[in-house]
Amino acid sequence: MSTEPVISVRGARATLGSRPVLRGIDLTVTRGEVVALLGANGSGKSTAVRSLIGQVPLDEGRVELFGTELRRFRQWRRIGYVPQRTTAASGVPATVREVVASGRLSRAPFGLPSRADRAAVRRAVELVGLADRAKDPVGALSGGQHQRVLIARALASEPELLIMDEPMAGVDLASQEVLAGTLREQVAAGTTVLLVLHELGPLEPLIDRAVVLRDGCVVHDGPPPEAVGQHALPGHDHVHPHAADEPLRTGLLT
Repeated sequence: MSTEPVISVRGARATLGSRPVLRGIDLTVTRGEVVALLGANGSGKSTAVRSLIGQVPLDEGRVELFGTELRRFRQWRRIGYVPQRTTAASGVPATVREVVASGRLSRAPFGLPSRADRAAVRRAVELVGLADRAKDPVGALSGGQHQRVLIARALASEPELLIMDEPMAGVDLASQEVLAGTLREQVAAGTTVLLVLHELGPLEPLIDRAVVLRDGCVVHDGPPPEAVGQHALPGHDHVHPHAADEPLRTGLLT
């Protein structure tokens, strides 16, 4: 594994409204790493990843992607992003293949799709186990299948860095296993991955490092914490919100 930083965050501070959400976090993800960003609801996980792609401006601090400062970064085709809890077509009538094909626009914004574009879309749809649904409207899919479509759209651009915000939230166990297998292939191919998670679940064998946030601060950066309580049970399906006083894993997350 290379030590070349793909993501470098230093002293990141951000507010939403008047509430401080990030309080000076540092984060480095090197090429080929799989890093899980963990923490309770409201800890700043999603704000942190959204700041990486410029959706949330920083009050202070610095973000670099592939060695380039964020405000000067233009090579977005190198990054695949899966947002949190959204639908695949946002009300627009479209097939699975059409939604996934939109992930190639950053590589070919002008002109008709090439043979390579079509092959990448086909492979992305196959990777998430939806080859038999490629011509179906996304409106006919289940929640777990919607999530697979969003991941396929991100993979269609053949990214070097994949950022996923709560990819397993509200997804049935069968779809979780499919998504874990898909990520396993991407990791084997050398893709760098940053995942926002409540818990590791089927992804645990893939995780190199865990960064835990609490109240907008990094409180742990190292080996993933061990699961405790009901989250350690085989087949635990995370489809529920956590109460503020419910332990997620070790005391690092509460």
